[in-house]
Order: sequence, then structure tokens, then C-alpha cells
Amino acid sequence: MKKIQMVDLKGQYEGIKNEVNDSIAEILDSSAFINGPHVHAFQKELEEYLDVKHVIPCANGTDALQICMMGLGLQPGDEVITADFTFAATVEVIALLNLTPVLVDVEPDTFNIDIKAVEKAITPKTKAIVPVHLFGQCANMDALMDLAKKHDLYVIEDNAQAIGATYTSANGKKQKAGTIGHVASTSFFPSKNLGCYGDGGAIFTNDDDLAHIIRGMVNHGMYERYYHDVVGVNSRLDSIQAAVLRAKLPKLDMYNQKRWEAASKYSKAFEGQEHIVVPRIVCACGESQNSCDCHVFHQYTLRILNGKRDGLVQYLNSNSVPCGVYYPVPLHKQKAYADARYNEADFPVTNRLVEEVISLPMHTELDDEQIQFITSLVIDFVNQ
Repeated sequence: MKKIQMVDLKGQYEGIKNEVNDSIAEILDSSAFINGPHVHAFQKELEEYLDVKHVIPCANGTDALQICMMGLGLQPGDEVITADFTFAATVEVIALLNLTPVLVDVEPDTFNIDIKAVEKAITPKTKAIVPVHLFGQCANMDALMDLAKKHDLYVIEDNAQAIGATYTSANGKKQKAGTIGHVASTSFFPSKNLGCYGDGGAIFTNDDDLAHIIRGMVNHGMYERYYHDVVGVNSRLDSIQAAVLRAKLPKLDMYNQKRWEAASKYSKAFEGQEHIVVPRIVCACGESQNSCDCHVFHQYTLRILNGKRDGLVQYLNSNSVPCGVYYPVPLHKQKAYADARYNEADFPVTNRLVEEVISLPMHTELDDEQIQFITSLVIDFVNQ
């Protein structure tokens, strides 16, 4: 059996090696390192894939989220609601802009933001909601967009983990994750479903005016060189990263399909295990073991119910199986974001999840032998 990786970027590279190498050589020869042809071509290709009017590439996913908030004109003191159970970048940019983060609990089965908790948290100072499409599955965008319309709020999708996922509204309309809210951010960090070989990110919107503002913001506030019309930042996707993303984008659906197949095999192996809760898939195709695009499994995350999660981490690592705990500390308990406003009684699900979740290896190169080995170890340990 080949060595098990949490993410096998080298194996994935072998399938696109010639195209990537040729493109990088072309960029080196042309010296078009910033805003070169590959960046503009990738922008157009991603717009077509997502069926969104505007893609604005930038330097990383954290910048993307910050620029979304800057572009919407959010002001110090404005409240922004987001999930307590996610990576810190989501709340980090809120704090950096002197906005007021309002953290709320999540659902126990999807790990996505709890709609009732969002509604309860809305005040006259609330200006935006940031749903995080955690682990590869969209939050309940129908309900969130209804709340936003009712209270005149912006919805900023944090789509760093769900690129390529499809959301089906109650009326049957299908849209790609990141194209439903007023604006969205994504990350092209190497381990993402669509990842480059360094840092990279992008912003999506169907709003022409907002797109214009943001295009200036990512480039020092310039629309014409040396004329600064808005306050901006230096956040641009470089040409080499764009070339890597261009090689991967046509394969994204295939990559996500392989993740779906691996996740299905994991879940089937864990059927009937009373101490293991497998990921819940919220769409009709969840009944199919063949194909689905509503969950793209950036992570395959279990809940271990019998208090053995930490022991399982050690056991897997001792058997050369990498795993991850995403996330071990809620944002409301992080030193940087602790606030007297938060009441522990408001976070029962998050406080439980941080003690139970474990993410198993998930990538496009997983094979049946590896999955069988991993699942056998998990089952053996939790039933000891």
C-alpha cells in the first residue's frame, strides 16, 4: 500500500505535470508575472464555470473576504454575523476592519451556520451575514437570503471550502456555491479542491457596481495607473498561480467526483457504527452512492461520540494515518476574539463538536486499499 497522505498534491500534479510545466516556462520566458494573460484567461474561464458575471482574482482567500467587506462599505461598529465553528480567517477580517463580529452556533449534522441563531442575533447594527460553506457543503442559502431581504442585510459567502459545489433552492434553481449571495470569497490555497501552488484567492459577484469598486481595491485603489480613486490594498493573483489553476479548473468536477466517491466508501464502511456519525448530505442525491455535486468534501469529517476522539487521533497517527481536528477551539474561546458578550449557553453545538470531530484523509488520489485500511483502524479503536 502506498503511503497515506492527508492531501496528495504530488500525486495530483503528475496528472497535469506537462501542462503546468509548459505554462510556467512560458510565463518565465514572457516575464508577465503580474496581471499577465494567464490571470485574465483564468478569470474568464472561472466566470464561465460558475456562471457568474464577475470574478476578481486576488492574492489569497483572507484578502478576498476582507475586500468583500471593504467593497460593501461596511463601517467600524457595524455588526457582522458569522459561524463560531470555522477557521479564524472569517472573524479575523471582521476584526481587522474594526467591525463587530457576532458569532453564532452551527447545526450539529451539517456543521453550517444555524439559521435560528442568526435570526436571534440580528440587531439594528447588523449589516452583513457571512455563511461559511464548511467542509464542502452549502449553508441554507434560501433561509439566509430571506433573512437578508427581510432585514436589509448583505450576504457574503465564505466559499473557501466549497468551490464547485451546487446549491439547489426550494424552487429547483441550481447555482454554484459562491454565486448566490451579494458577494463571495474563495481561497486557492494548495490543499483546496481547486488549489494553486502558493497563495491565491478570488471574489465573485453578479453586481456590476460592486465588481467595479473591488477591481480597483485589489490594485491599490487604481483604475488608471497612479490615480487612486478608492482606498485599496495590494492583492493580486500572480501569473504562475493562475497557470496552475487553469490546468486544474477543467478537471475540478472530476476531482470533486473522486472526493464524493471516496466519501461514499468511507460512509458505507461506517454504517451501523453507534459511536460514529458520518457527514450528513443535504440534497436529494444524498441517497445516491454514484455522483453528487451538492457536497464536494473538502474535508470528510466524522463525529466520535464515545469520548475517544483524541485517542483516535493518536492511534491513527501511530499507524501512519494522518488526520485533522477542524477545529479544536471555538472562535468565541480564542484569545484574540474572546468577548464578554458571548454566553456559553449560546454555543452548545460548537462546544460539543470541538470535542468530537475528526477529519480523515480526503483527496483525489485515495484508493480502495487505503480507505479500507483507514476505516478498519477507526472502527477497531472506537469499539475497544
